[in-house]
Amino acid sequence: MAWLADPQVWIAFVTLTALEIVLGIDNIIFISILAARLPPARQPRARTLGLGLAMITRILLLLSLAWMARLTDPLFTVIGFDVSGRDLILFAGGLFLLAKSTREIHERLEGTAEHAAAQAGISFAGVLVQIALLDIVFSLDSVITAVGMVQQIPVMVAAIVAAVLVMMAAAGSIAAFVERHPTVKILALSFLLLIGTSLVAEGLHFHIPKGYLYFAMAFSVGVEMLNLRLRDRETVPVRLRPRQPGRARRRR
Repeated sequence: MAWLADPQVWIAFVTLTALEIVLGIDNIIFISILAARLPPARQPRARTLGLGLAMITRILLLLSLAWMARLTDPLFTVIGFDVSGRDLILFAGGLFLLAKSTREIHERLEGTAEHAAAQAGISFAGVLVQIALLDIVFSLDSVITAVGMVQQIPVMVAAIVAAVLVMMAAAGSIAAFVERHPTVKILALSFLLLIGTSLVAEGLHFHIPKGYLYFAMAFSVGVEMLNLRLRDRETVPVRLRPRQPGRARRRR
């Protein structure tokens, strides 16, 4: 336990917690969009359980480092291309994310009747199953980042728990903001399309630097925030001051 007195460990803990929060933003968005298909009274519970599943998935993957190491071993070869378990998970998860995001965009732009029918046809358990499947894909990058930064497993577990607690506290506000602004929801779904494309590329051994993706997402968010600010200023009603009787001019 001597490592607890090491300042470098605490710096790594804070840095890793911040990175886990950044890497978990897309997870929050996806969970919020899926939970929005449930009745309003059940949405907070779905978000909390979804993030709890994400935390458990990350910790289990972290504790199974030997199994994760074997994921990179080739399982078979296709036309001279080595395919590993990690490649299959990333490729399948990316395709699922692309299909799910495209369907969500379609339902929100093609009319309220189809969207209402889709909402009525999904169950609470169905939402949790979809969240659990995507948590596995989203957790891979998170766990790999944690392993690359810190050597002590307790520090990694503590950072994951702290990051998920922060995300749980912010999930309601993020979900309400996304639901309140349809353009932000479409933008968030576009981000999921971007992430899905990145996962498919990773599964095909084509690495896209995460910095490019995060810059594109941050720039788009900045532009959208400016648009929302301008729209709010345009919709503010102009209040006219009532004319005082003593200053009223008589027409001659």
